[in-house]
Amino acid sequence: MAFVKTAFADSVGTIAFDREAKRNALSADLIAETMAALADFRARGARAVVLRSSANGKVWSAGHDVDELPHADVDPLPYNDPLEQLLRAVKAFPAPVIAMVNGSVWGGACDLVLSCDIVYCEPTATFAVTPVTLGLPYSMSGLLNFMSRLPLNIVKEMFFSAEPISAERAEFVGIVNRVVPSAELEEAVYGMARTVTTRSGAAIASAKETLRVLSESAPIAPTTFEYLHNLRREVYCGPDYREGIAAFLEKRKPRF
Repeated sequence: MAFVKTAFADSVGTIAFDREAKRNALSADLIAETMAALADFRARGARAVVLRSSANGKVWSAGHDVDELPHADVDPLPYNDPLEQLLRAVKAFPAPVIAMVNGSVWGGACDLVLSCDIVYCEPTATFAVTPVTLGLPYSMSGLLNFMSRLPLNIVKEMFFSAEPISAERAEFVGIVNRVVPSAELEEAVYGMARTVTTRSGAAIASAKETLRVLSESAPIAPTTFEYLHNLRREVYCGPDYREGIAAFLEKRKPRF
């Protein structure tokens, strides 16, 4: 694989992002390889999967590859977008997916981290949700994912400001389970993975799927859904999204 490294030992699968030149941006190709690895691990009966960066550098992932976003007038995060597919695959994987985070996490990569079942990070890790810097209306499923994991005021702060949250605060508000010293992070993550493999896989799979369904149970009337979708449409067909994408590609600050 060109963009991820994989390993499988003692019923634990590892997927390591390996696109350092692009700060592990979640391109369609990287996501396709990640999903192929998940499918392979499922077929091999993995009891846990660790999602990490191969380099353990300053950036865990820069988020959605902005170069692959539409420039205007098209929903940038439709149901079949590769990132949306990956988030669903992680949530639906029958064994725990554990995120091992070194460095900063940006945009859609934060959504990916929150889609994992357990999250460990080291002290320099930060977490920032950045669609407002692009004028990008985030998906309803993504917002619901954050709302099911975090207090509403924290979700609003992250989505309204795009300012990074430190590792210490991330643990306090519930983004991560534990902050572990860098030298001990790998041992702690794989220790948890090994612990999971000694428990009932059937009971874990049942609990994980039940929790997924319950956390996503937010019925709304069709007219309300159309109203919310129209709010998003007005943004991605409007001037802010055009300006945000143009500014990113031109490497300048957007003028909203």
